[in-house]
Amino acid sequence: MPFAVPADEGERLVFGDVTILLRVPAEATGGAFSLFEEVPPLVDTPLHVHEHEDELFYVLEGEHVFRVGDEEHRVGPGGMVFAPRGVPHAQRRARPGEGRQLVLMSPGGFERFFRSLADAHTNGTLGPEAYERASRESGITWVGG
Repeated sequence: MPFAVPADEGERLVFGDVTILLRVPAEATGGAFSLFEEVPPLVDTPLHVHEHEDELFYVLEGEHVFRVGDEEHRVGPGGMVFAPRGVPHAQRRARPGEGRQLVLMSPGGFERFFRSLADAHTNGTLGPEAYERASRESGITWVGG
């Protein structure tokens, strides 16, 4: 079913120092994809692997450094990076905390990870156990320390 999303609208999911603006949930696309925006200040994402989703990063502002497999990509506004499921990837900002990006996940549904952490934040239970549970339920494996 067709839909439109006005600028800066969507479901705001907050956990710890992270704010995710869920622009398009899987429910709106019949599960085909989800689209979210990382809202500054941004927190870098350690090396991890998605079991279920492919991930496409589209940089809106700032310079981002992505590691996908054994390759590193420095990307500015208008640039994109694709991280296929099963391939370890990480990201950091050239200037800590700065930048904006859209992230497309296919198939959709990865927002369950963010919703789980936002619920834990709201309930006062955000911590290592909440991250471990959300990761396990969402098919994420964190690589390394």
